[in-house]
Amino acid sequence: MAEVKDIIKEGNLVYKKSKVLTDKIMHYCPGCSHGVVHKILAEVIEELNIQEDTIGVSPVGCSVLAYNYLHIDWQQAAHGRAPAVATAVARLLPNKRVFAYQGDGDLASIGTAEIIHACNRGENIVVIFINNGIYGMTGGQMAPTTLEGMPTSTSPYGRDIAMTGHPLKITELIAQLPAVNFVTRQAVHTPAAVRKCKKALQKAFENIGEKKGTQFIEVVSTCNSGWKLSPVKSNEWMVENMFPVYPMGDIKG
Repeated sequence: MAEVKDIIKEGNLVYKKSKVLTDKIMHYCPGCSHGVVHKILAEVIEELNIQEDTIGVSPVGCSVLAYNYLHIDWQQAAHGRAPAVATAVARLLPNKRVFAYQGDGDLASIGTAEIIHACNRGENIVVIFINNGIYGMTGGQMAPTTLEGMPTSTSPYGRDIAMTGHPLKITELIAQLPAVNFVTRQAVHTPAAVRKCKKALQKAFENIGEKKGTQFIEVVSTCNSGWKLSPVKSNEWMVENMFPVYPMGDIKG
């Protein structure tokens, strides 16, 4: 009988973990989209051979702990300020591939000014925007992207448009800015969706390597703990409710 060491050889491997991922066990809730995005982001960085040249910027929220899981250089930013910090890093180190990794409460709320102006300037950075329609880390409060009628800890009877306005389609707003090169909206709830999202990430990192300006990737995601649903039901709810408001596909570029 063959020993394990004889079976696990490079030519026999169907899949192996990216060397860009650290050995730390991810802390995210079961079903959370963050872990999947981390995985494909690590794969893109490894496949493009840019691990030594990539710098991530993570602010406050669930995304803040991304630096635990990707073996690259990182800089933490204050809540909402990742685009401003990424701007400084990219300008000081123009040969590096700089990206900001942000949630919707961070990017579309306290960080609205930073993201709009960074994109308006066309800073040569990738922005990865995780949109689950809720503040995931801090207690499940209503976010700018929360859907109409969607219950949260601060809108227990559902979001009231007359009181709090419409869900903010920040990605469509950013796509109108002339200096933004590539804008897309993806998801990671199925194998096919994961492949499309990975392809979008690869394009974005290739584009900043060619100095094409701002690359903006929204990933519509689940927050099963905040939504009070199982991982399976969260995916179903996302498809039925989030996708009609935040449709998939490339918007620009």
